[in-house]
Amino acid sequence: MKIPILIAQSNYLVSEGIKTMIFNNSGLLFNSQALNGDDLSLLAETFKSGVIIIDHNDPAFGISIIRKVKLSNPEIGFLSISDKPNRWMLSEALRAGISSYLCRDCGKEEILEAIEATANGEQFFCGKILSDVLRTDDAISHEPEFVSCAGLKISQRESEIIGMVSEGLTNKEIAKKLFLSAHTVTTHRKNIMAKLGVNNTAGLVLFAIRNSIISPNLFSFNTN
Repeated sequence: MKIPILIAQSNYLVSEGIKTMIFNNSGLLFNSQALNGDDLSLLAETFKSGVIIIDHNDPAFGISIIRKVKLSNPEIGFLSISDKPNRWMLSEALRAGISSYLCRDCGKEEILEAIEATANGEQFFCGKILSDVLRTDDAISHEPEFVSCAGLKISQRESEIIGMVSEGLTNKEIAKKLFLSAHTVTTHRKNIMAKLGVNNTAGLVLFAIRNSIISPNLFSFNTN
């Protein structure tokens, strides 16, 4: 069965590139295209299942329209292909309803894999995005010189933990919210880091992100 795709994109060249990819893949079905938030609201009323490929940082759309669509139809999956986010941006996107997130420079195979994962209710992230979000200040100085952009499938539990890490919660705080032991949370975080191929003991154990992440004026985000 083909995966229906709704494109939410105001940029002509980008949208045509996505359409070409869809038309050249037998497993995908182009449904329609929204040029702005009003278009997306209207089209989403009849788009009951499938994947919406969006640049949620595009001024024509934004976080609020994603929340609105997800509220009316939770079954729709959102794949954002956008600028590389900092921790706060990714946390906001996840809370709004973004299922998967890729950078603009991710390749065709990653995009196709992300579409399939999103359609199946899974989440898919560019490896570079997760590397930036999950590392601690201590881990930055030990970071590998190159982090692969290869996409990574993330389980629902891992996704919850990533979101809470992005918000600055400690292992104990995350464990309390998820009704897990601190040891289990630590194991999940180690598994995520293993997927990234990061071999930093301090980064694996601590994952300490300042609580001031909620205030861009107080927190120094690293977006490199």
